[in-house]
Amino acid sequence: SYIEFVDNQDVLDLIEKKPGGIITLLDEACMFPKSTHETFCQKLYQTFKANKRFIKPKLSRTDFTISHYAGEVVYQSDQFLDKNKDYIVPEHQDLLNSSKCPFVSGLFPPLSEETTKSSKFSSIGSRFKLQLQSLMETLNSTEPHYVRCVKPNNLLKPSVFENVNIMHQLRCGGVLEAIRISCAGYPTRRTFFEFLNRFGLLASEVMDGNYDEKVACTKILEKKGLKGFQIGKTKVFLRAGQMAELDARRAEVLSNAAKAIQRKIRTHIARKQFIALRKACIGIQSLWRGRLACKLYEHMRRDAAAIKIQKNMRRYVAKRAYKQLLASVLVLQTGSRAMAACNKFRFRKQTKAATIVQAKWRCHRAYLYYKKLKIASIISQTRWRGRIARIELRKLRLAARETGALKEAKDKLEKTVEELTWRLQLEKRLRTDLEEAKGQEIAKLQQSLQVMQTKIDDANAMIVKEREAAKKAIEEAPPIIKEKQVFVEDTKKVDLLTTEVEQLQASLQLEKQRADDSEGKLSESQRTSEERRKRLEEAESKVLHLQESLSRLEEKLRNLESENQVLRQQAVSMAPNKFLSGRSKSILQRNSDNGHILNNDLKSATDSHGTASTAKEPSEVEDKPQRSLNEKQQENQDLLIRCIAQHLGFSQSRPIAACIIYKCLLQWRSFEVERTSVFDRIIQAIGHAIETQDNNDVLAYWLSNASTLLLLLQRTLKASGAAGMAPQRRRSSSATLFGRMTQSFRGAPPGVNLSFVNGNLAGGVDIRQVEAKYPALLFKQQLTAYVEKIYGMIRDNLKKEISPLLGLCIQAPRTSRASLVKGSARSLANAAAQQALVAHWQGIVRSLGNFLSTLKSNHVPPFLVRKVFTQIFSFINVQLFNSLLLRRECCSFSNGEYVKAGLAELEHWCYKATDEYAGSAWDELKHIRQAIGFLVIHQKPKKTLDEISHDLCPVLSIQQLYRISTMYWDDKYGTHSVSSDVISNMRILMTEDSNNAVSNSFLLDDDSSIPFSVDDFSKSMEQIDISDVEPPPLIRENSGFVFLLPRLE
Repeated sequence: SYIEFVDNQDVLDLIEKKPGGIITLLDEACMFPKSTHETFCQKLYQTFKANKRFIKPKLSRTDFTISHYAGEVVYQSDQFLDKNKDYIVPEHQDLLNSSKCPFVSGLFPPLSEETTKSSKFSSIGSRFKLQLQSLMETLNSTEPHYVRCVKPNNLLKPSVFENVNIMHQLRCGGVLEAIRISCAGYPTRRTFFEFLNRFGLLASEVMDGNYDEKVACTKILEKKGLKGFQIGKTKVFLRAGQMAELDARRAEVLSNAAKAIQRKIRTHIARKQFIALRKACIGIQSLWRGRLACKLYEHMRRDAAAIKIQKNMRRYVAKRAYKQLLASVLVLQTGSRAMAACNKFRFRKQTKAATIVQAKWRCHRAYLYYKKLKIASIISQTRWRGRIARIELRKLRLAARETGALKEAKDKLEKTVEELTWRLQLEKRLRTDLEEAKGQEIAKLQQSLQVMQTKIDDANAMIVKEREAAKKAIEEAPPIIKEKQVFVEDTKKVDLLTTEVEQLQASLQLEKQRADDSEGKLSESQRTSEERRKRLEEAESKVLHLQESLSRLEEKLRNLESENQVLRQQAVSMAPNKFLSGRSKSILQRNSDNGHILNNDLKSATDSHGTASTAKEPSEVEDKPQRSLNEKQQENQDLLIRCIAQHLGFSQSRPIAACIIYKCLLQWRSFEVERTSVFDRIIQAIGHAIETQDNNDVLAYWLSNASTLLLLLQRTLKASGAAGMAPQRRRSSSATLFGRMTQSFRGAPPGVNLSFVNGNLAGGVDIRQVEAKYPALLFKQQLTAYVEKIYGMIRDNLKKEISPLLGLCIQAPRTSRASLVKGSARSLANAAAQQALVAHWQGIVRSLGNFLSTLKSNHVPPFLVRKVFTQIFSFINVQLFNSLLLRRECCSFSNGEYVKAGLAELEHWCYKATDEYAGSAWDELKHIRQAIGFLVIHQKPKKTLDEISHDLCPVLSIQQLYRISTMYWDDKYGTHSVSSDVISNMRILMTEDSNNAVSNSFLLDDDSSIPFSVDDFSKSMEQIDISDVEPPPLIRENSGFVFLLPRLE
């Protein structure tokens, strides 16, 4: 090294080297009982007389000097031996160590067994050496950063600073030597970012250019003419004084900039003073002009006062004359009015007597008319009910006939099913026989083909053998044999063999042709079997269809039987002798309220009995009031529909429209009638209101009204025996909300206490249930469907709103490379980057907050709000998790930190929204939370598969863990993913899962079903008191809606 420094190792060897060190010699001297400090010093003089660090004094025989790094130190060896042999009695140490005071027991810790057993003699010097070694080991295991403390003076007084003493302490402590070594090298070291951030203004053209940080630092140093610097990987190394030179030049640049700023500021101050002076001048002018105006105003005020005095005086004179005239007129009027009052009193007495006489007479005439009307109404009701009973009897007879026809159709269908079943079994047997015949024929053809192939192979082998034998005979024949004769014989053999070959080939062609024919027959049989299979499948589908039809017919038959039973009961209950009781008046009132008694039917009923003369008078009496009641009822319904079409708002968190509809339907007894159009009109009004699917405010308003009305109906209506008369198709599955509603309605306990307003609905409540007819049940089903539809529309609107933001939230935004070296603009760029990192997540949180505010302002039940946000958070979990698994650039450490910060924003929103509205929405993000937790966890190679799958990511499957582990990459610290053993174990488990027919898909599916039933919704809601709901102004003054007004106590 080119830097010189002082090494202190020789002093350390002199003191503690083994053997031969001062401490070692001191321990040896302590072991001898006759040793003294003089003999110890003499041994030191003899041992270290050649050591340059050891100095023997000239006069003293018991002293010695050691030349340390800080200077020479004289040591007096008196009592060295006694102090070194001083030790603590073990019994005393054990006694103090067993003390209950923690401070006393901490002063004497027990020695380790190795220290006590290593040697019999333990000196103070050896213990000090061991403690010093442990201290050095502790220091070496830490970073070498410490604070050097110095004493300002030896007097131990404040405000006294001794320069010489402090310099001596710094020199002895090695501080000056450390500074000298540091200055001899590169004392100034700055990272590229710090250097550019501080000295980038010295070369603005370099900062404006698109340079790398290292190149930009080099250009700045070269521009300023510095030499001897070094550029490292991450830092700039400068010689001593170069930092000061750069600071001086930076201060010069900043000074010039400050001068320019001062020039601008002084210009601004001078202009400000000028503007203030001009403003003061304007103020002085305005004050002077105000003074002149005050003088003018005083003059005008005096003129006005004079005019007012004149006016009052003239008024006083006129008033005095008027009072005199008034007194005269009052005297005249008093006399005339007294005379008129006497005449009027006399006339009133006569009128009162006449009124009493008229009242008595009219009461008598009204009583006679009431008796006639009562007799006529009883007669008309009796005949009308007899007509209804006859109609019901005809219906029962028709139903009985239809039941017989249905039984015949059922028998025919059963016979058809049996016939088709028999044909199906026959087709199966024919198909099995055909397949067996086909297999046997194929086996025979294959066997014959093999035989022919064997014959051909044998013939070919024989031909080859004959040819070889002929060649051999020709070669071995003697030359005296006539060649011509032999040639003729060989030619004959060849011809015979040739003909045999041709015959075999012909037979082979014949067999091939047979094989082709058999293949054609096979294909034809396959086609035939395929056609039969199709016919068989069609027959099976037809059988299933017929079975379904049979089940529907059986269900219809059961409904008709129950209907017949109900009709019989009604026919028995509607006997004429039971309609003449005291209930006739209430029944007439109910029928007149509902408007379901038709006047033409009443007339025809009276005519059919042959008592036209007696029924004509009551029908004519009832015709006009009944028509007016029907028209009034229709007007009330029209007014109700117009009223609910408006935005009525809420009354103490209760939707006014739902409460008004419920009260009106109860008052009109619409739930108990067989036919009415008010339900269809209400459903049409709701459907027309929600046609705009993008307006969440309107959708939330009608969701609140529809859900509240559905809750009131659920707690009020119960199925009646006659409800089965309406044609209904029962579904085989109750997966839809209709099925769940029907099941919950059928299974509702009959003893549940349900409250609705009775009578005039003016505050009194009657805790009972209403037996609903078919229109009411159908209305409830339609209302349930609209709740489901509006819920789905609101949920889908929020999904559409946050879907574009979710695509941006899965990957952290990238910063441009130019922003790394833009000196003055770096802070602004960093602030903008930090703002951009959370902008997308804040957009999602903002959308969720606005959506929650809309639902709260429309008082949507918290149960539905929780379900909406639970499904929305499930949608966010699915989208983010699937995007994470499909894009490798998203499976990085920095991106995990970005998504984790975004999830923290969502968690904060859930905390602010409270459990009443957020519910368990945060738990729906468990997949993406555990995946992000895996991305940002440190020391992944040390994690085992059991720790990952059970502790870190218990929800994720093996396929998902394998996908994340293989796609992970660390763009921040350069760490690695899990170990190869964990990856291999994951592959083994994935193979086992594939063998066990477990789904290999690692993606999640979004669930868009309705996650609740009417029972769940009803149980989650509290009782609703609608007795004090104020009606809207449109129907408040109408006499037909008086029952909506709350009763005053």
